[in-house]
Amino acid sequence: MVTCKETRAVIIALHKKGFTGKDIAARKIAPESTIYRIIKNFKESGSIVVKKASGRPRKSSKRQDRLLKLIQLQDRGTTSTALAQEWRQAGVSASARTVRRRLLEDGLVSRRAAKKPLLSRKNIRDRLIFCKRYRDWTAEDWGKVIFSDESPFQLFGASGKKLVRGRGERYHQSFVMPTVKHPETIHVWGCFSAKGVGSLTILSRNTAMNKEWYQHILREQLLPTIQEQFGDDQCLFQHDGAPCHKAKVITKWLGEQNIAILGPWPGNSPDLNPIENLWSTLKRRVDKQKPTNSDKLQALIMQEWAAISQDVAQKLIDSMPGRIAEILKKEGQYCKF
Repeated sequence: MVTCKETRAVIIALHKKGFTGKDIAARKIAPESTIYRIIKNFKESGSIVVKKASGRPRKSSKRQDRLLKLIQLQDRGTTSTALAQEWRQAGVSASARTVRRRLLEDGLVSRRAAKKPLLSRKNIRDRLIFCKRYRDWTAEDWGKVIFSDESPFQLFGASGKKLVRGRGERYHQSFVMPTVKHPETIHVWGCFSAKGVGSLTILSRNTAMNKEWYQHILREQLLPTIQEQFGDDQCLFQHDGAPCHKAKVITKWLGEQNIAILGPWPGNSPDLNPIENLWSTLKRRVDKQKPTNSDKLQALIMQEWAAISQDVAQKLIDSMPGRIAEILKKEGQYCKF
C-alpha cells in the first residue's frame, strides 16, 4: 500500500513517543503491515522518504547508448531491427523495441521520408533568387496575391494512408479502401487568395492543356475572381512555369489586362505554393465521402471547394513569410510545407 508523506510522518511521530505498531494500527490510519514496514524503513535509513524501487536494470550503458545514436546518425534510414543487430556486435543484446526506446530518449523519432520533386542546381538557384526578392514581404503583402494551379483527382484515389485500429478491422467493409487498375482522373484548375477561394473549373476529358485552353481559363475564371475579390485594387497573379503558362500570347494577354505577375516562379517548388496545401485539404474532404462515379466525384469537388472557409485561406497565405525564411535558411532546399 502506498501512503502519503503526511501519514508516514504521523506514524513515525507516534513510534518515537513509544507507541507500538499495534497501538498505531488501532488508530486506523494505515494497515498494520504498512505501519511495520514504515517503521522498519525509518530504522534502517533514518528517513520517512520511501526509497524508489530500482526496477529492471537497463541492458545498455550510457556509452553503449551513445554508440547506438552514432550508428543511427551515420545512416538515418537504418531500421530498428538492423540497428539491434549492429548493436549486438558491440555486446548489447537488445530487441528492436529497446532500440526504438533508446533512440526516442535521444529525440530520434522515426518519420516517413517526405516525397519532394528533385531539385537541380538551377532550381535551387532560382528558389534562392525568388526568396531573396520577397524576403521582406509581410503576410499583408502576400494577401494581395492570387495563387493558382492545376491538380488531378482520382476516382477511388486516396489522399493518404488510412489507419484502422482493432484486430481484423482493416478488412471490414466500412474501412476497406477500394482500388481499380486504371482509375479515372479528373483535372481541375483553381485559384485562391487571402480573401478566400476563387474560381474552380473541371477540365473536360481529353482537354489539351495548351495556350489556347489556358487563355480561355484566365478569361473565364481568373478575371471574375479578380473582380470579385479585389475590384479595382491592384493584385498580383501567381502561376508556375508550365509551357502553356509561359507562352508569349499568354504573357501579352495578361499585360493587356493589366495583371501583374508574381515571380518569375522557380521550378519544382510546390512547397512554395500554398494552393498545394489547399488541394490536399480538398482531396481529403472528397475522399472521405467515397464517391463511386465520375459525376459524384465532380459534384463533391465543387461542393467541398465552395465549403472551404476564408479563415483556412488566410492561414495558408499567412504561412508565406515562414516558407520564404525557411528556404533561405536551408539555402534553397525544401521547406516543411
